[in-house]
This record gives sequence, structure tokens and C-alpha cells, in this order.
Amino acid sequence: MKTAFAGFRHDHIFVLYDQMKKHKDFEIAGAFENDAGSRKAAGNKGVGGWYPSYEALLSDKSVEAVALGGVYGERGEMAVKALEAGKNVIADKPLCTSLAELEKIERLAAEKNLAVSCMFTLRFETKINSVKSLIDGGALGDIQNIYIGGQHPLRYGRRPAWYFDGKSYGGVINDLGIHGVDLVYYFGLKPGRVLAAREWNAYADKEKNFLDSAQFMLECEGGAGVISDVSYSIPDGVEFGLPYYWQFYIWGKSGVISFSLNEKETKYYIKGDPAPRILAQKAPETDYLSDFLKAVRGDKDAVLTTEDVLRSSKTALAIRAEALR
Repeated sequence: MKTAFAGFRHDHIFVLYDQMKKHKDFEIAGAFENDAGSRKAAGNKGVGGWYPSYEALLSDKSVEAVALGGVYGERGEMAVKALEAGKNVIADKPLCTSLAELEKIERLAAEKNLAVSCMFTLRFETKINSVKSLIDGGALGDIQNIYIGGQHPLRYGRRPAWYFDGKSYGGVINDLGIHGVDLVYYFGLKPGRVLAAREWNAYADKEKNFLDSAQFMLECEGGAGVISDVSYSIPDGVEFGLPYYWQFYIWGKSGVISFSLNEKETKYYIKGDPAPRILAQKAPETDYLSDFLKAVRGDKDAVLTTEDVLRSSKTALAIRAEALR
């Protein structure tokens, strides 16, 4: 699939760029970045084939998909324009920062039969896939309680300035919490009511308007509950090496499992058996980009469909709206 990249304002998009360069089923057509400094930095990382404008990129009839990695607050409009031009969309998360933008994206994707994907890459982690297999197999019974800790390092002074602009950023729930929301769906639950949500400033003491901390509580269909903290609270220096980076607790009527992405071995407990069991590791059967091609084709066995992306995005935006009430 011939894909053009638009926006290089977050490191995640470089990961996607490198993965796509190595994937046999993708060809990179070129790139666009309207910020001169960001364009130079991307060029230093090997990005080339620059289009003079986003309109020129969209006018390229050979381009089948557009990969979005710009400022969060600009992505929604860029996704809309890409869909209007008949291009599939694959984006770093979040896809957009408002429900109004998401409604336009959803309508255009349906009208033009185009795929929309987002880098919900946790679905393609071996640890997450192994836990899903355990849940789907019924070992934990009906899931009743979930806690998700999605704390991240603030990395003060190293994050781009636009992060601290409310309109450009769009909130920590939509940035970090969206991963947790997507996994709740992936594990088979359906979030319903937002019982509580809060965003506040705690760590970015030089940017008091930047709401760097967030917590929320959800009620799922059937009564299960979700509690999450997705704050920029990991101490600088420790950062992504924290042992409990992306930490989860999942309780079912027959058992419980606690795990984090950085741990090597995961234990779980089953009702009636006081000894822990070791989770068998099961790698995903596909990778994120190959799965995107399935979504484009409309294959029913895609791990992450357009419907999944839009549903998780809508829920995260709804939670954030409640936090700002």
C-alpha cells in the first residue's frame, strides 16, 4: 500500500515510518511537514521525498493511505481532508481532539468505505495478547473489576512546546487514557457510563495550565467497573524503565491477574487454588501494519478495525468532556 506521511511532531510517527519502510506490503510515497524545524529534524532521521503542501500530497492519485503524526489538535482536520480525498487514514494516537471532528471522520469513512486506524499498538503486545487469551478462555470467569495504571514520565524540557498548549494537545485522557480504554474493549467489556473523571495540574509546575494528571471511573455494560490513573507522574530519569509501567489488575469471578508490560513473568490466581500460576506467553498472529491492511480490505478477523478505533476514540473524548465539566 502506497502511503504518504503528514506531520512529524511526535516520536511515535518515526516508529511507524521505520516499520513501514521495512514492511514488504508498504511503500512510502513521500512526506509533508509544515514546520521548518520539524521538517529538518525529520530529514536528519532519514525522512525524504517532501511534498510542497498537504494539498499536493492529497492530490497524488498514487497515494492510497495517509499516516498522520502532526500536532494533536490538527490531526482531526487533516484526517477529514484525507478521507474527502479518498485516502485511508492511519494515525498516531490520538486521532483527533474533539467529538465533532470524530463524527465527521466516522461519517466520511462510512460513506467512502475507507479504513481509519490509530496506533493502539498495545493490542499487538505479546503480554496483552496472552492476557486476552486467558480471559477469552474463561479462566478468570466474568470480569468484574479492572484497574489501569498508565502513568508516564513528563520529560520536562524534552517534550515539544505544543504539548503545553491546551488546543494543540487536547488532554491527557485522550493522549494516554485512550490506550486503556481501547484495552477494556479488547478484553471484552463495553464501557457505558462515566461515573467520575478529573484532570488537574500536579507536576508541570512551570506550566500551570497543563493538566498533566488524570483519573476516571467507568461503569461497563453488565455492571463491571473500571478505575484508571493516566498521569505524567513517573519520575524523570526512571521513565519507561519503571517495573510497573502500564500496570493492570483484572478481577473475575473465578480468578485475578496482575501484570505490567515491563515484567518478565506474569502470575495469576484461580479460585480454589492458593498457588499462583504462570501465564503462558502467546505472541499475536499478526503485526500492526499487516492488520491495518486487513482493516482496509474489510476482513472480519482484523484485530483492530475502523469500528474499534472510532469507538475507543469516542469513549476517551467523552471521558475527557466529563472531566472538564
